[in-house]
Amino acid sequence: MSARWSALLVLACACEAPPVFPTADVRQNADAGTGRIEGQVVVSGVGRGDAVLFLFDAARPPPPAGTGSPLTFTTVPRAQLFGAAGPSSNGPFTAPFAFSLVKPGAYLIRGLIDTNADFIPWFKVTADANAGDVGGAAVDPITRAPQVITAAPTALDVSVSFSDAATVSVDRPVFQVVTPLPSATVMAGMPPVTLDLVPQPINQGAVREPRPVFLAQLIDDDHDGIPDDKNRDGVPDLWPKVVVRKIAAGDNLLLDDDGDFTHVVNMAPVDPDGVPDVVVLAAGIDPTDLLPMLLDGDGKPRTSPVSVSRLKLVIRPLALDAANPLAPVPLISMPPGRYAIVLISVTGQTWRVPNELATGLGSRLGLPEVASQGFVIQVP
Repeated sequence: MSARWSALLVLACACEAPPVFPTADVRQNADAGTGRIEGQVVVSGVGRGDAVLFLFDAARPPPPAGTGSPLTFTTVPRAQLFGAAGPSSNGPFTAPFAFSLVKPGAYLIRGLIDTNADFIPWFKVTADANAGDVGGAAVDPITRAPQVITAAPTALDVSVSFSDAATVSVDRPVFQVVTPLPSATVMAGMPPVTLDLVPQPINQGAVREPRPVFLAQLIDDDHDGIPDDKNRDGVPDLWPKVVVRKIAAGDNLLLDDDGDFTHVVNMAPVDPDGVPDVVVLAAGIDPTDLLPMLLDGDGKPRTSPVSVSRLKLVIRPLALDAANPLAPVPLISMPPGRYAIVLISVTGQTWRVPNELATGLGSRLGLPEVASQGFVIQVP
């Protein structure tokens, strides 16, 4: 076919309107009640990479404030955000973003500049910030507190800010449990179970965590020079925090349980209410061996975290519904099944065991396999 006829064919096709079919996604219907959150990403600094934005339910904030998981995410490509700017330019750089199909409600936005180009959203082991990435969030311009965004159904002119001052200094708190066994058992009526956690460097395939770090720090949110004890268990509150969360029944080690169980309120059982529980075991890090490093010369909590090489995890035989993390409610018994250990750093970075690197799972996902990453807690 000659170039002339090719050009005429293109023009003829361009004159015909393409067929339009109704979408099968009912969320996009006019009466679906969904809206948008949109605004600008604003970056000041020399960090370069794609901007990844995460949308959270404001009632379930992300680490370190809570344990919430993103409802969805969106990406602003590096080329769109930074253009041809040189490596020494501080900007500010701006580019638009949008979240679509958002239900009316209250939300938070957090994000990162993926300077290492190693963020993969589909796996827990690759969906967090590493050393060198730049953190960001939608914050109140006056108080600098996280901004609660109300979508009713649309929220416009939202600003998500990034700055080199929020550069992440360490890799994630990747860990292994010091035991040759694939699991540990927690039973009603038995003493608390103690497990040692140590850093587990993993730098294979898509997983780039060569220098994991435990950053330990006593929590003193009221700045009175005395470590906090918000749950009144007689043990000082500490970073990292730990969550021992129930895994859903079945073969999927990565899925959190959303069952509904009998609670205990004012010493009386309360039947399930139809609302999914966040089932956790009573657990925490024992700071006893770390105190000499975490207190200053006056016996007050140090204001900066210190790197430690071992953490002592203590798990009590008590289950709680932590749907409200500030006021967890005891369950009448420990739901049987498997539980995961989630370590939450003061930086907001997390690591969960078991994960996609477990033996028999990693190879199916195109990831390396690390035997220690399949460890679970068992409740018979």
